[in-house]
Amino acid sequence: MPSDFYEEEEFQGQLNGNVFKRIGGLMRPHWRWVTGFLIAVILVSILDAYFTYLSKQIIDEGILAGDTAALQRILIQYGTMIIIQAVAVFAFVYLVGVLGEKVRYDMRQMLFNHLQKLSLSYYSRTPVGWIMSRVTNDTERVADLVTWGLLDSTWGVINIITAMGFMFAINWQLALIVLAVLPILLYVAYEFRKRILDQFRKVRKVNSKITASYNENISGVRVIKALGREDENLNEFKVLSSDMRRFGYRAAWLSALFLPSVQIISAFALGGIIWYSGAHVGTALLTVGSIQAFVSYMTSILWPIQDLARVFAEMQRSLASAERIFSLVDTPPEIKDKPGAIDPGTIQGDIHFEHLSFWYEDEMPVIKDLNLTIRRGETIALVGSTGGGKTTIVNLLCRFYEPKRGRILIGNHDYTDLSLQSIQSRIGVVLQTPHLFSGTIRDNIAYGRLNATPEEIERAARLAGAHRFISNLEKGYDEEVGEGGVLLSVGQKQLISLARAVLSDPEIFIMDEATSSVDTLTEAAIQKGMDAIMRGRTSIIIAHRLSTIKRASRILVIEDGQIAEMGTHAELLKLKGKYYNLYTRQFRFEREDAYDVFKDAAAAQPLEG
Repeated sequence: MPSDFYEEEEFQGQLNGNVFKRIGGLMRPHWRWVTGFLIAVILVSILDAYFTYLSKQIIDEGILAGDTAALQRILIQYGTMIIIQAVAVFAFVYLVGVLGEKVRYDMRQMLFNHLQKLSLSYYSRTPVGWIMSRVTNDTERVADLVTWGLLDSTWGVINIITAMGFMFAINWQLALIVLAVLPILLYVAYEFRKRILDQFRKVRKVNSKITASYNENISGVRVIKALGREDENLNEFKVLSSDMRRFGYRAAWLSALFLPSVQIISAFALGGIIWYSGAHVGTALLTVGSIQAFVSYMTSILWPIQDLARVFAEMQRSLASAERIFSLVDTPPEIKDKPGAIDPGTIQGDIHFEHLSFWYEDEMPVIKDLNLTIRRGETIALVGSTGGGKTTIVNLLCRFYEPKRGRILIGNHDYTDLSLQSIQSRIGVVLQTPHLFSGTIRDNIAYGRLNATPEEIERAARLAGAHRFISNLEKGYDEEVGEGGVLLSVGQKQLISLARAVLSDPEIFIMDEATSSVDTLTEAAIQKGMDAIMRGRTSIIIAHRLSTIKRASRILVIEDGQIAEMGTHAELLKLKGKYYNLYTRQFRFEREDAYDVFKDAAAAQPLEG
């Protein structure tokens, strides 16, 4: 994947709107929990501030005045409020924890649902590691922002507000000294936040590359070892890791500098309070209890500000993650239903490609002004050199992509007027490299129709020629296939994939090089299954093997995105054109291979007499 993908992705992340507003949108459906949390936090903050005020009363009205009854009354009030505060603390911690889980669940659902809607072209150009990083690491970071980030920041802000309120009630002159320092502290916090966020954006961008590198190196480990690419890959990864370390160091340095800066500014405010208090202590305006309360309030203000420095540093990671999540959510699917798209109930009928042209992002035409009619129930084969456009034709028919020019008609309908579900649910595709999901063989076959009975699953396996090898396994249909079907051979995976297509009972059947990686015996089993599923269905076969192609009622030679030749096997051989050349240069090797197999088998037989 080209590196500029990440540059573009980073740029898009910075263009997103108010991230905080969008995070707030995640909490909007759970406003009752948010309201309960805010009430509990406000109650705890007010009680914290009032405890300091009670301490002033204990000193002024109880200890210095020698009033035992007043001291006893204040202590009873103090103890009662401690119990109330304990309940409130439990409430807001519980509420914010539940809120975090709800938001985490919503984000997972939102991302997974959106990924289901995105077009195949998105996955073709986007690294799997990048997507996995969004739905795992970034989701967790945003959930932490909503929970503990929300708790700490909200608690800190409300503490500052309540403390300032009590300070003005005690002595407004001292309160103004503290109030004058607050804008400076906020400005410093803003500047540090901006710079730390910039570094964490860079960290997250490099982290996406590292995650993609991990994914590609693990999934492609066989190719890497076969080509001896370990040292080169290690050097490439070292560059990425060094970049991430450098940006991380800068972010850590700024985060470490943030807290001392806040402490130094706060020290000036505290010095002003001490100076003013020394000049006015003992007067009616400023008692000993008032000085003690003011110092406590000043500490209770500085502690949230200092703690917010830590919270801000941590929040930057979460904000960078939130930007990336929203950039994924904002990615529109390139292929989607038109307003009013219909489900015709069936897509059986003739298929027409009319003046079809298509190109990928580089705008180099892959299909050029293609005109083709596939009659209902007909089986056609697409042959030609690699890169000629055979698979692209199939992808267009499945509506994984849409024509840049021209149109495709299914029956009498332009297929863009039909819903995606109505088309794709009625097309069965068996690929050259079939994908199996973790689970059992039964689960993978039933993936074609989740409500299928065991009898229907076995019948599909028999039709596909897969029942024999499945029944020889220790657990039969309950045998685990491993991740991606790693516990099975390529041929076995092809047979299961074919059984899955049979079970889904498609109206259009597509085989895309499904027999190119299997041996002759497995191919025979697949051919038998193909005959069963293609009977009475419109079928398209992409293949190189002669035995597969000869079954087609028409063969199309695709070259440079156009139909170079078309006809039956016999007709095309008589032309002695491109198909004839393919046959004589390529298909003859099948006969030679078959002869070698026969010769080896004969040599292995014991001699008689």
